[in-house]
Order: sequence, then C-alpha cells, then structure tokens
Amino acid sequence: MSQTTDLSILLDVPVEVSVQLGSCQLPMREVLNLTTGSIVQLDKVADAPVDLHVNTKLVARGEVVVVENRFGIKITELLTSL
Repeated sequence: MSQTTDLSILLDVPVEVSVQLGSCQLPMREVLNLTTGSIVQLDKVADAPVDLHVNTKLVARGEVVVVENRFGIKITELLTSL
C-alpha cells in the first residue's frame, strides 16, 4: 500500500526570509569608529543580483526594487536544488 505525505500542516509555519545585499570584512578598529553617516563599502557592485535566503538557505537571486517606499526583491533566478 502506498503512503502519501501531506505537507499542508507545514504551510503556515513561519520562516525567516532575508536578502543579502553584500558583505565586507573590517578590522574591529574600523567597526568601533563607525558613526551615523559612515559608509560601509560592500563587496558587490550596484547592479549585481542580491541573494534571497529562507532561514539560512540560499533559494533565489533577484533585483532590488522599491514598492511604495519600501525595498523589495524581484526574483530573477530560483535555485533548482531546494
């Protein structure tokens, strides 16, 4: 007899969705010197795709967009190994 798995119980479980715009490494001395107005240069160029993570897993890439004065992401690539 075949047993099917019903995943509907998981559909309302909250997960954290985050977008990584870029990153950098700074010496602690520079971190301690950050003030309001400081600029931290990231490792990605302005038009590079950003990474979309669900919990800590990379699931997609996309473009940053503005929707009603809020940032959003337009998905341009879904990763196949979800």
